[in-house]
Amino acid sequence: MPEKPAYKRILLKLSGEALMGDESYGIHRPTVERIVEEVAEVVALGVEVAVVIGGGNIFRGVAPAAANMDRATADYMGMLATVMNALALQDAMRRVNLVSRVQSALNIEQVVEPYIRGKAMRYLEEGRVVIFCRRHRQPVFSPRTQRQRCEAWR
Repeated sequence: MPEKPAYKRILLKLSGEALMGDESYGIHRPTVERIVEEVAEVVALGVEVAVVIGGGNIFRGVAPAAANMDRATADYMGMLATVMNALALQDAMRRVNLVSRVQSALNIEQVVEPYIRGKAMRYLEEGRVVIFCRRHRQPVFSPRTQRQRCEAWR
């Protein structure tokens, strides 16, 4: 008889760099597929999984050009990089029949859902993986509030 998982719900924090594999920037598909396989194994155990994804693998490639930009503009570019990574992760999950939803603090409803705590909780309870797009200096998904939300989810 399999052992009961130690946690009912987990929050997996992935930097954008985790998606690069051995590349210097961008998304390395085999690496994403390996990450998704591992997430699927955890979901199969009955654990509710939320993923917070960064965008450094994409944004670092354009960061030199953003050096003299308005800070808010550069932040928006970084937030869009997190959305791109979240969509790549969601697509890889779809390919292995792992149902997921992407939520973002950035309002682009044609692409991803807005972050709504109640919806995120319901998705988790339904066995879906919830992927949160995050970016530094974004108050909804700062590292501190991630820890607070994680504590609230227990």
